[in-house]
Amino acid sequence: MNFQEKLDKGKFVITAEVTPPKGTNVQSTLSAVDSLKDKIDAINVTDMAGGVMRLGSLCLSYLIKQRGGEPIFQITGSHRNRLALQSDILSASVLGIRNILVLSGDPPSYGDQKEAKPVFDLDSIGILEMIRKMAEGYDLAERELQGSPQFFCGAAVDPNAENLDFQISKMERKIRAGVRFFQTQPIFNVSKFAEFMKKVEKFNVPILAGIIFLKSPKAADYLNKNIPGISIPQEIMKRIETAIDKEKETVRIALELIKQMRPLCQGVHLMPLGKNNLVEEVMERIF
Repeated sequence: MNFQEKLDKGKFVITAEVTPPKGTNVQSTLSAVDSLKDKIDAINVTDMAGGVMRLGSLCLSYLIKQRGGEPIFQITGSHRNRLALQSDILSASVLGIRNILVLSGDPPSYGDQKEAKPVFDLDSIGILEMIRKMAEGYDLAERELQGSPQFFCGAAVDPNAENLDFQISKMERKIRAGVRFFQTQPIFNVSKFAEFMKKVEKFNVPILAGIIFLKSPKAADYLNKNIPGISIPQEIMKRIETAIDKEKETVRIALELIKQMRPLCQGVHLMPLGKNNLVEEVMERIF
């Protein structure tokens, strides 16, 4: 079964993200892909996360597919206008990519080339509506396409948001625009997540809870201060800070969260922040 079929049949799925390299040397990234592809249900490829320039998500997604893995191609509007977005959607379809995660994206001001100009011609909902229109056989100028792309579309949601009603309203708009699954921001407050899941069960759309791997207290502090949608409790930060083996503690925290959230959602999405070996360790112990 492919990723979509597993979700459609109610299987609890596990995905993990990989970050493309900052350069042309893809060997270490592909080694990580080879070690993960048979252990998880799909590999999510980030698209210049944090506003940092890297190898394109589409390129790495295609390489994953070539190696027998199932990629989820991330596409963002932060650095593409609608022409580039439509072109990349057509390219992904021709290359046989079928899963796509649509995000608004992080502004360049978060990254390492702050002088870059942000685009945001379309936000995530605008991109989803664009993909739906292209699936119907037309581009955004109402011109007929010679072959239409078909995707299994996902999007992001933040159960940690203070204005949860606004998040749920956006979810509803995204579903109307064609979303078939959601991936959340990192979850640490399981009780709040349970309340969120109760509110959105009416949508009957699979939700994958985000699990982030914290490499160090410094990394956790950076994420708290700089990345929207991430709120790491002091209790978790203290556990990492005082742990003798920080990687083992990171795995322990991830396993605890997965165990608590498994009855609540349809899957989890693992964000190792480059520590792909920790994903393997979690997968060995998860069941």
